[in-house]
Amino acid sequence: MVRQDARLRPEKPTEPEPLDYEIIEQLFFAYRDFTGDPDVILEKRGFGRAHHRVLHFVDREPGMTVADLLDTLNITKQSLARVLKQLIDGHYIQQVAGPEDRRQRKLYTTREGKTLARALAAPQSRRIAEALARAGPGARETVIRFLTAMRNHDEA
Repeated sequence: MVRQDARLRPEKPTEPEPLDYEIIEQLFFAYRDFTGDPDVILEKRGFGRAHHRVLHFVDREPGMTVADLLDTLNITKQSLARVLKQLIDGHYIQQVAGPEDRRQRKLYTTREGKTLARALAAPQSRRIAEALARAGPGARETVIRFLTAMRNHDEA
């Protein structure tokens, strides 16, 4: 019987870190369904999810600057330019020069933009309310903690 040096024996494969496929898949499906209702509304106007995000944050924070929007969405000026132009040209967003610095551009939803933003948020809010009701007491706080923990730490 030949003894083999322990250093020459192949290492036993270590168990990889367990992958939580169930939650990964639930997040995929939830995102698909969460964005599906607004996608139908957006498609009728020739818009997509980027338009939705811009409209949402401008509506939620009237007067935000283009720079603030770029930071919030974590995108480049180039990525924002086409989408913002379409929303401005379509009269969904109004761009106003800043009172102190005319180069600063402040963004506001128009009446039509506000109506669209609310129409996009309504089915999502209903879906959230129904899911929270099924999840039981304390679910909202738990979901917020979970989603906050999922974000990149520099953004949370």
